[in-house]
Amino acid sequence: MSDTPFGFGLPPEEPDNGDEGKKKDPAGGGQGSGGQGGGNPFGANPFGFGGLPGMGGPGGADNPFAAMFGNMNPQDLGAAFQQLGQMLSYEGGPVNWDMAKQIARQVVAQGTPDGTKDASVGPAEKAAVEEAVRLADLWLDQATSLPSGASTAVAWSRAEWVEATLPAWKQLVDPVAERVGTAMGDVLPQEMQAMAGPLIGMMRSMGGAMFGQQIGQAVGVLAGEVVGSTDVGLPLGPAGKAALLPLNVAAFGKDLGVPADEVRLYLALREAAHQRLFAHVPWLRSHLFGAVEGYARGIKVDTSKLEEAVGRLDPTHPEQLQEALQQGMFQPEDTAEQKAALARLETALALVEGWVDAVVHEAAKTRLTSADALRETLRRRRATGGPAEQTFATLIGLQLRPRRLRDASRLWASLTDARGVDGRDALWEHPDMLPTATDLDDPDGFVHREQPDFSELDKMLGEAARGRAEDASEDDKDDTDK
Repeated sequence: MSDTPFGFGLPPEEPDNGDEGKKKDPAGGGQGSGGQGGGNPFGANPFGFGGLPGMGGPGGADNPFAAMFGNMNPQDLGAAFQQLGQMLSYEGGPVNWDMAKQIARQVVAQGTPDGTKDASVGPAEKAAVEEAVRLADLWLDQATSLPSGASTAVAWSRAEWVEATLPAWKQLVDPVAERVGTAMGDVLPQEMQAMAGPLIGMMRSMGGAMFGQQIGQAVGVLAGEVVGSTDVGLPLGPAGKAALLPLNVAAFGKDLGVPADEVRLYLALREAAHQRLFAHVPWLRSHLFGAVEGYARGIKVDTSKLEEAVGRLDPTHPEQLQEALQQGMFQPEDTAEQKAALARLETALALVEGWVDAVVHEAAKTRLTSADALRETLRRRRATGGPAEQTFATLIGLQLRPRRLRDASRLWASLTDARGVDGRDALWEHPDMLPTATDLDDPDGFVHREQPDFSELDKMLGEAARGRAEDASEDDKDDTDK
C-alpha cells in the first residue's frame, strides 16, 4: 500500500471517464500518494506530506510543516492546507466517506504493483461478460432450485467497483468507527470535557478522516484484487447486478495455464450463484450484515493506547493518534455473547461460500476441464486473503474470511446426495434450519436429522401481524368518529 496513506500528495490526473489516471509528474514513482507498495500498509509517514513536491527530504517526516513552508510553492502549499482544512472541518458521521472515496479513486488511478493501470471497459469486454453470465445461469439452472438472481450483467472498471461498493463498506465500518469516536471523548477526565469541547471536536474530525483515509486506501487496493462484487462473501454491489472486472479477471488467470474464456466463465458461475442466493433468500443479506454489526458491538476500544495518544497530541504531529489506530485498538470482549457472535458470523460466511463452492462445482465439473484447478485456486485465495483484507481486520477487528469453507462445502455436497437439490436448497427458507458450527463438525449427523417445519409458525405469525394491523385500523376509525 501507499507510504502516504493520508493522501496529501497531489492526486493523479484522471480522464473524464474516471477509469484511468496518470500522474501529472511521472517521475513521482509508484510509492507516492495512493501508490500500492509493499511493507507497512499505512506507511511510515501516515499524513503523507512527503508525497508533495519538495517534501522528499528527511526533514519532511519529522517536521512536515517546516518542510512545507521551506520548499513548496504557493500552489502546492494551498492544496495541502485545503486537504488539511477538509480533515479538521469534517462534521459528518464516524467516517469521512468523501475522503475515503477520493483516496480510493486516487489509489485505483495509480495502478497495481505489477504496473497495470485501470481502464474503461470496452464493448467487446462487456459483451464477453454478459455472455458468460448468461451461460453461467443456464448451467446453474441444473445445479440449484433457486432461480436466477441477476437482472443485469455488468462489466466494471476498478473505479466503477469502488463507486458501487462504498455503500456496503459504510454499513460494515461505521459501527466500529462510531465506538472510536465515542471513546475519543471519553478518555478525557469528566471535569475537562466541558472545557475541551473544541479539542474533542477536532479529535473526532481527525478520527473520521483517519478512518476515511485508511478505508479509502484499503478499498482502492482491494479494487485491484477483486474479480466481482461478491469476492468477500458479502453482497457489496447493488442487488440484482452480476458484476465482473475484466481487467482483474485477466490478471487472475494470467499464470494459471487455463484458457481465458474458461476462467471468465468459472468466475461468472460464482458471481451468478451468489446473486441467486442473495436474491431469493430475503433474510440473508440482513443476517450477514447484522452478524457483522453484532460482533462490532462487542468490540472494546483499548483506551490505554488512546489515552497515551491523546496525552501526546501535537497539532503538528497528528500522525501520533493515527499510529495508535493503525496498530489495532480493538479487542473482542471475552464474553460468551461475543464468542457466540463471532461463531455465528464465521458460520454464516462459511455456509454461503460453501454453498456457492458446491453448486458451482456441480455445474462446472463436466463442462470445464479446468474446473478442479480453478476451484482449488479460489479456495486458497479465500483462505489466505490479501493485504487489503488485513487492513480491514485491523480497522474493524474482524477478518471476513470463511475459515470453515471446506467443511461447509462437504456438508452441502452430502446434503445434495442425501436429499437432492430441492431438499438441500430448502434449508435456506429459514435461518434456524441452517447448519450450525457444531453441524460442520458432524455433517453426517446433520444430513440425516429430521428438520423442523417452520411453515406453520410463519403462517401463525403472519396472521397475528395482520390481526394487530386490523385492530389498529379499527381503533383509528373509532377515534375519527368521535
